[in-house]
Amino acid sequence: MIDFVVKSVTLAFAIITCTFTFVPEALFKKHEWITKEALEQCKWFAGLESSDVNVIISRLMSFLLVWVVTLSVYAAFLKLRRKITIKGQNYSIIAEYGNILEKRKCKRVINFDECFTTQVGNATADINPDSICGQYLKLHPDLNVQQLINSAQIIPARGKSKYLHKTRYGSGTIVPNGDDLLMAFAKLDEKGKGRFFSRDEYLGCLDLLWKELENNYSEKDVCVPVLGAGTTSFDGGAGASISQQDLVDMMILSYKLSSHKIKNPHKLRIVCRKNSGFSINNIGK
Repeated sequence: MIDFVVKSVTLAFAIITCTFTFVPEALFKKHEWITKEALEQCKWFAGLESSDVNVIISRLMSFLLVWVVTLSVYAAFLKLRRKITIKGQNYSIIAEYGNILEKRKCKRVINFDECFTTQVGNATADINPDSICGQYLKLHPDLNVQQLINSAQIIPARGKSKYLHKTRYGSGTIVPNGDDLLMAFAKLDEKGKGRFFSRDEYLGCLDLLWKELENNYSEKDVCVPVLGAGTTSFDGGAGASISQQDLVDMMILSYKLSSHKIKNPHKLRIVCRKNSGFSINNIGK
């Protein structure tokens, strides 16, 4: 809230400064806010002409009017804002509202679990039908991930998954499927539930993902969902309740620090779902 007020005051000052620079002072003297007789009885303005006082009052009223208008317009802008752009040296990040499955003319990252499970259902080990992965699988019922893995010669991770000792892939590994980039994401526990066991594991996943995207973006923008904001759980004290707001900040900071980037003019686009606890206006705060 303080940041909102400060920015609106700054904008109002900028507008009113330009106004005072180009508008003749005589215009402010025309409005008689205080008469000469009233001025003589007012100790605050002792020694000033009534015209000087009227200029001061007119300017104060002008500033208040401009500030109120600026406040209203800025509030409307923030409410209607759909995306923000963060630029750095030879890279750009866009955080935007939307549904990643509706994005076109880009590469889309679709996050699976570490075993690329394709069984959609309500059991613990099944893919949640309401998740991005679940919706994607319903749109592509004939998807053969193993065939894609074999074609791309993806090497499995060392060791087996804790769930049924299945073959697993490192979190952040990408399997290309046309313009869709299928990603191994959450690790599975003994019951088949997707989870990360620490923030370090999550950041390690992001680090590998940026490297994989650099090799697979094919001169297109890349759209990535807010990883971990769905049904994936986090262990380790406070890490178990990482908000979407914090996850977006972690993704942006990790990308900034990575040596692997999607080069301009192409962009990394983080596609965020609207909810009551998240706002793109609060990113980085």
